[in-house]
Amino acid sequence: MRHLLAGGGGFIGSHLTELLLNRGDEVVVIDNFATGRRRNIAHLAGHPNFTLIEHDITTTLPAFDGGFDTVLDLASPASPTDFATMPLEILAVGSIGTRNLLDLATAVGGRFFLASTSEVYGDPLVHPQPETYWGNVSSIGPRSCYDEAKRFSEAITMAYHRMHGLEVRIARIFNTYGERMRPDDGRVVNTMVVQALRGEPITLHGDGSQTRSFVHVADEIVGLTAVLDGNLTGPVNVGNPSEFTIRRLAELIIELTRSPSEIISIPLPPEREGDPAQRCPDITLVNSTYGWAPTIELVDGLARMIQWFRTEEGIV
Repeated sequence: MRHLLAGGGGFIGSHLTELLLNRGDEVVVIDNFATGRRRNIAHLAGHPNFTLIEHDITTTLPAFDGGFDTVLDLASPASPTDFATMPLEILAVGSIGTRNLLDLATAVGGRFFLASTSEVYGDPLVHPQPETYWGNVSSIGPRSCYDEAKRFSEAITMAYHRMHGLEVRIARIFNTYGERMRPDDGRVVNTMVVQALRGEPITLHGDGSQTRSFVHVADEIVGLTAVLDGNLTGPVNVGNPSEFTIRRLAELIIELTRSPSEIISIPLPPEREGDPAQRCPDITLVNSTYGWAPTIELVDGLARMIQWFRTEEGIV
């Protein structure tokens, strides 16, 4: 198969690119590297089935040589730091960028895949969150640029499906961690790993009783390809149904790094206003349909990530 993958220089996008190449597919990555990193895919240069096009998908797309079986939209800044510094870019890529990719998929007759997010559920009043839950989202808070951009992406994707008969797949990604995360993007796992490796205090917002469900990127991309290749239009939750408190995460990272770091509580900063108190997917749909469930335990995934931060990022 031949894929166009927007956002292939990003954390999840680069791992997905590798998976598709390793199974024998051809991948054309398009990325403007606003938050993606060239180093994430530098090792793929020279691969006979890999092409990189540096381009902003919110502008007119370039002319491509040949068609595509699938068009995958993973192009969006997706961290708290980005919400504070790039809100207009996030809104643009979730609207104009997604529509440009939908137009391309429609023109070439390819399947369109949208990487959506658990953020569409907001601060959920239903727990765990099934795909049928409509969410509890603020349209004006600091996180709204991302939450509403992804909700719009889902809406316009389904509009193309209904109006143009476009074959679409929507996956909702839950908290994903692992190798190639940006050390400074403000997400909780990499922030704590960096703090622990440097022996700095590990900061909790409040008492750390908030819960998250963490899935390692190697598991996540297998779930995403199951949705991509499968017959469910979606949305389909792809995440880990095992919950951990943020305090337990901090304790585990300290244990694995053997860090002298202490755990301290700090007030929630303005850019984190609206952080959900709990987030956990109901993965009944993806599990019963495709047999997918995460297999990597948090302790093992964190060990892999910590080693990568030490060797590849030079953080000690």
